[in-house]
Amino acid sequence: MSMIRLAAIKKSYESAAGEVTALKGVDLEIERGEIYGIIGLSGAGKSTLIRCINMLERPTEGKVIVDGKDLTALSEAELREERKGIGMIFQHFNLLSSATVYDNVAFPLKLAGKSASEIKPKVTELLALVGLADKADNYPSHLSGGQKQRVGIARALASDPKVLLCDEATSALDPQTTKSILALIRDINRRMGLTVVVITHEMQVIKDICDRVAVIDGGIIAEEGDVVDVFTAPREPITKEFISVLLSNELPTAFRGNPITKEPSPDSYMLLRLTFLGERADDPVLADMIRRFPDIEVTMLFGTLDQMKDLPFGRMIIGIRGERREIEAAITYLSAQHLKQEVIGYVRRNDAPAD
Repeated sequence: MSMIRLAAIKKSYESAAGEVTALKGVDLEIERGEIYGIIGLSGAGKSTLIRCINMLERPTEGKVIVDGKDLTALSEAELREERKGIGMIFQHFNLLSSATVYDNVAFPLKLAGKSASEIKPKVTELLALVGLADKADNYPSHLSGGQKQRVGIARALASDPKVLLCDEATSALDPQTTKSILALIRDINRRMGLTVVVITHEMQVIKDICDRVAVIDGGIIAEEGDVVDVFTAPREPITKEFISVLLSNELPTAFRGNPITKEPSPDSYMLLRLTFLGERADDPVLADMIRRFPDIEVTMLFGTLDQMKDLPFGRMIIGIRGERREIEAAITYLSAQHLKQEVIGYVRRNDAPAD
């Protein structure tokens, strides 16, 4: 059984201009123990969607089922009890400025009626987990942004949730701090077996920690699947737009400004996008291809080697020119090496002779 199932979720609001529909029939299943990303532009409906999961926003239509319970069918008292199992961390931390770090983390435990003798070991354990054991008596104003978010994470874990919702949890942080917070969330997911839902507009966040991803656009799920599959073979324009921020397609100066056509022309290069995954990312496949097919000209236009969670991931754009038969044989060789490939089109160099 999945941990979270959203069935035909619709959410509408009344505004001065009339009814606005933020979610238009969203269906999602999120498995136990996975880190699931939901990415979208501003206004796409992602924040509304995450607030429907813990029922801070009640859907206009549809069902929200968490750990087998339909939250939309519960009374307010029953819903408050179920929310204890759903922690949430926020973009702007939402800490109590007049309370110490210790008291911020202890706050949900005090609300739950826990005694001081129960609260102290729990808070001490959580502050050690997030690396703030020495900050218990500090106030939020004395903390960095990353430290504030660590307090927010500790507070979200205080009630021993089974689900952790992260609403743009790193978008207010600098890149280095973002990496440390994402590493902490991934560590918590592994240690505690929590199901984590990450809302973001940054594909880097999805790439670094998520197992699966849904791309939301205009209140509907445009694309959904395993992060590796979506990242290496995006289908929808909105997904390709997100990925292009990380993976440049800009051609070198020698080709820039020339049109990319669907059909070859004299002296044009075939533009081929190659994707390497796992062990193949470290193999000299391209060098082997050049040695095997010396009669074709190969120009390296773009290349990068990265990590997708713990999986090596490489991406390359090359230009190939030569006899069609030789090019087809080279591409067949690449296919046999289990490389994903895509023909982008054909382009001429700026110094190519005019027709």
